[in-house]
Amino acid sequence: MTLGFYPGCSLKGSSREYAESVLAVAKAFDITIEEIKDWNCCGATAAHNMNRELSFALPARILSLAEKQGLTEVVVPCAACYSRLTVTQYELAKDKELKDRISEVNGMEYKGSVTILNIIQMLDKYITPKLEGKVVKPFDHKVACYYGCLLVRPHEILKFDREEDPQSMDEVMLKAGATPIDWAFKTECCGAGLSISRTPSVGKLSGMIVGDAKDRGAEAIIVACPMCHSNLDMRRKEINKYLGEKVDIPVLYITQALGLAVGLDRKELGLNRHFVKVTV
Repeated sequence: MTLGFYPGCSLKGSSREYAESVLAVAKAFDITIEEIKDWNCCGATAAHNMNRELSFALPARILSLAEKQGLTEVVVPCAACYSRLTVTQYELAKDKELKDRISEVNGMEYKGSVTILNIIQMLDKYITPKLEGKVVKPFDHKVACYYGCLLVRPHEILKFDREEDPQSMDEVMLKAGATPIDWAFKTECCGAGLSISRTPSVGKLSGMIVGDAKDRGAEAIIVACPMCHSNLDMRRKEINKYLGEKVDIPVLYITQALGLAVGLDRKELGLNRHFVKVTV
């Protein structure tokens, strides 16, 4: 089986370990991943705040390229990219004039025929049902499943999980042998794109997330967004300063945790690339 793949900018740079783990897990379950050719940035996180037409043209071009490539389903691991692509698909589906204008701007037809999957939807549909018998080393740890603010919002467009207390990532980790905790910050914002411009603010916002996970006994934080991972992992110095203590809870992508459970190599999953050492 073949799935289209939109890595987005992060998975080709600062979060290459996320891409490595997605590809490794897909291969372990006999899924062929086909990257969209000549893809471009989706416009996250700023395009939709600056130019409405541009904010639709960028994601629409990606989806048009996928259509041209004959892909029917495309997995989009980055929560911000997933948000921009799905919002664009929603808006163009209800406004033919806008759809035609964006096709004109991009110089290629946009049909809106591609099914967009975030990483949890991809796991739920093609991997989680096959986990029984594949888990060779259960991820036997208490985990805080952190969804962030984009993966499940806006609900009226994404129609994916619950907005305030989502469960889909928790269910995947349960099947991988983990014990998800009940905690208060699973959909709070980590600071997102303010990591460079307002680093202390990110330290505070991410610090509240890491602090609550630690206070509730989590041994690892599980994420499905490169920006969330970057803030919670790379900004640990600022987080620890805000908390007033050193907290060493590692942050793993859900595909890394799942990969460990099915016996994949730690280096193949990119676990050597993290700022906070992964000891689980």
